[in-house]
Amino acid sequence: MRLTVLGCRAGMPADGQASSGYLLETATTRLLLDCGPGIATALSSVTEPASLDGIVISHFHSDHCYDLLPIGKSLLSGLAHEPGATVETIRRNGFTPVRLYVPRGSGDLFARWAGLFPVHTFPLLDQAFEIAFDVREYEPGETHVVGDLSVAMHETRHAIPNCGVRIESATATFAYTGDTGTTPALHDLAEDADLLLTEATLAEPEVGDHGHLSGADAGVIAAKAGVGRLVLTHFAVADERSLEHLRASAAESYEGPIALAAPGVRFDIG
Repeated sequence: MRLTVLGCRAGMPADGQASSGYLLETATTRLLLDCGPGIATALSSVTEPASLDGIVISHFHSDHCYDLLPIGKSLLSGLAHEPGATVETIRRNGFTPVRLYVPRGSGDLFARWAGLFPVHTFPLLDQAFEIAFDVREYEPGETHVVGDLSVAMHETRHAIPNCGVRIESATATFAYTGDTGTTPALHDLAEDADLLLTEATLAEPEVGDHGHLSGADAGVIAAKAGVGRLVLTHFAVADERSLEHLRASAAESYEGPIALAAPGVRFDIG
């Protein structure tokens, strides 16, 4: 299993870095985890969107899902420009939509979203969520199979519903938090994972209840869960001193290897 960081910024893209997005690959399966602003471009430098076996969205804050629409339109762009193309001809010619796993309740959001940017001369491009994606709404606690991967959804604590994702192959276990504050649910998500990819948005532990982690929180979680490697991500800033503070704070509790996510960095898992 291999993880490629496409973007790692909290909130909007900054300093030339995209927001949240991570590509997880095995020999036979490609899975995109989250899809914030800038990820459509970053993904296109690594692989074609049509090569994806699935996309998993942890929650519906824009820095984790905003680029779904451009990815959907890119999946349809060549087909939509064919003379006389219709939904029926696209499906008859063997087009396979990409599975899209999203929190329950996405239908109205997707309809309003696509309707904001109509392309009247190529109306198929306005149906990305109906044609380009095979939308599958999930509930916390469910497990789905994507290729050779088992994908389990773990509810965590955030301002809106968020699920962390625990992904297992025959040889490795990977866990990703999405956005979350401290919660006992993170132990089940991360327990004995070969690699834990966790947000570390805050320099110090959270005072309010929005639901974010600090570097110190991430270290405690990784240590208690017994993970093999810790990767910090979802950074509010990019300066080296601040990032080193996050890493050092995590190292106060976790004695294993700690890495900082950065665009284009890859991690072999297992």
